[in-house]
Amino acid sequence: MVSANEIRLSRIMRKGRMLCIPMDHGISNGPIEGLENPADTIYKCEGHGLTSVIINKGILKSLPKPPKIGTLVHFSSSTALSLSPNRKMLTGTVKEAVALGADGVSLHINIGGKEEPEMLEQLGLTADQCHRWGMPLLAMMYPRGENVPNPHDPEIVGHVARIGAECGADIVKTLYTGDVDSFSKIVKSTPVPIVIAGGPKAKTDLDILQMTEDAITAGAKGVTYGRNIFAHKKPEKMVQALSEIIFKKGTAKEAMKKIE
Repeated sequence: MVSANEIRLSRIMRKGRMLCIPMDHGISNGPIEGLENPADTIYKCEGHGLTSVIINKGILKSLPKPPKIGTLVHFSSSTALSLSPNRKMLTGTVKEAVALGADGVSLHINIGGKEEPEMLEQLGLTADQCHRWGMPLLAMMYPRGENVPNPHDPEIVGHVARIGAECGADIVKTLYTGDVDSFSKIVKSTPVPIVIAGGPKAKTDLDILQMTEDAITAGAKGVTYGRNIFAHKKPEKMVQALSEIIFKKGTAKEAMKKIE
């Protein structure tokens, strides 16, 4: 018998793979390039291979019409104006996500700084609520803080990803380590699907597509790219190109044809 969690996962992923645009930056950074009107970007990209978006509850409530893709509501935030920008605080509950009609919940957890204990507690308690409501939980697990000299260190990334799974997340989002061998070990030691973050805007489209190809080769189940999609001059074309790699096992060079 199918569970509520499986039903909702099937809305935010496709055949166990994910192509997601996180668009929660409005709280942390304001209306940055590409997010002046989030609804426009969502509707522009939803028919081109996108499986889901991550948005804050206010944006979800303000959408002029229901999207055709899965929605995860983001419930942890801080701002660039804060004295503690790495300290993510809860901005909602799982019960609220159900009432909003969301298909999943997203949390941002920074590991390696003085704010870590508080965020770990948030992750554990939210995971418990998600399990009770049959709501998938995506944990953005970032090595970020005073004790993290190199956030792409495979040993650190592996530890951080494992924390997300151990605390009850259904999907873990984390940083790509930069090479297939080290990341494949992280995938194998994390008992839930891993998707990768895009980070800052890439220098070239081929760079982001090649990272995607390498991550998928290493066993990642997809990507959650923000600026590299919504700040692209043709976001729907970038989604098409990424879809070619994630769902059709195409190469980065082949996928570039969708953009050129």
